[in-house]
Amino acid sequence: MFSLKAYAKVNLHLFVRSKRKDGFHSLDTLFERISLADTVSFSSRKDGRIVFTCTDSRLPVDQGNLVVRSATLLKERFKVKQGATLRLSKRVPLGSGMGGGSSDAAATLMGLNRLWKLGLSRHQLCLLGARIGSDVPFFLYNCSFARGTGRGERIAPLALKRRICLWHIIIVPRINVSTPLIYREWDKQGAFRLTKPGFDATIMCLAVKKNDLAGIEQCLFNSLEPVTRNLYPEVGRIREKLCGLGLKLILMSGSGPAVFGLTRSKKEAVAVRKQLMLEEKAWCVFVARTV
Repeated sequence: MFSLKAYAKVNLHLFVRSKRKDGFHSLDTLFERISLADTVSFSSRKDGRIVFTCTDSRLPVDQGNLVVRSATLLKERFKVKQGATLRLSKRVPLGSGMGGGSSDAAATLMGLNRLWKLGLSRHQLCLLGARIGSDVPFFLYNCSFARGTGRGERIAPLALKRRICLWHIIIVPRINVSTPLIYREWDKQGAFRLTKPGFDATIMCLAVKKNDLAGIEQCLFNSLEPVTRNLYPEVGRIREKLCGLGLKLILMSGSGPAVFGLTRSKKEAVAVRKQLMLEEKAWCVFVARTV
């Protein structure tokens, strides 16, 4: 038996370009892997069954769960006779825009590749992962930052000359945000589609490589945030709260509702979290760093 961490992500830059013929949207994004993580545990079974359990009772334990779907896809694609017992310890909030489900799927593919001794390359795993979700390929790369294009599945890890560690305060309100609804509204509202960032993902990548917080601040951008804030005002209230606490580098991740603020240090992030926990008991608040 062994376990793998399934790290969450935030998007430091997310520019939605247009809707594609296949129904997905073309994206240009910069992913950052962060320390907030789920854990997936693996053990072999001789009866050929896939048995899945989860610490969060709200999650389905059938094909509606990306862990089960990933395991089934891998088993059927490579005609694996062995089975597996999988247990998911859930910590990344559901539907938060931080890729928890996609990361769980990626960890499942990597873990079963090891458990079943399939010897699949990262490229092979990414092809499978892209069938499960657009964010899955990013989590199959062992990298802190990567640019994602296409529908987000084309991954180009950032080549860093030194380790970059950003500290975050992350707030997730207890609301359910529908990603399909956010994209439908984005499609409808032409004004938002014309909104373009002052700086593109290339400039953001350079700022991250230099660990330049001022440069990162200029490039923080999410095409979907105005739409999500309009539909879910609580997201806007979180941004206002972080601004009121003196944070300047603030952005929503993915389609939301998670909102993060970058801090200068762990100490500052912990202090902000302590203040928020006193004043806003309805929010989930985390401190996380780049991993």
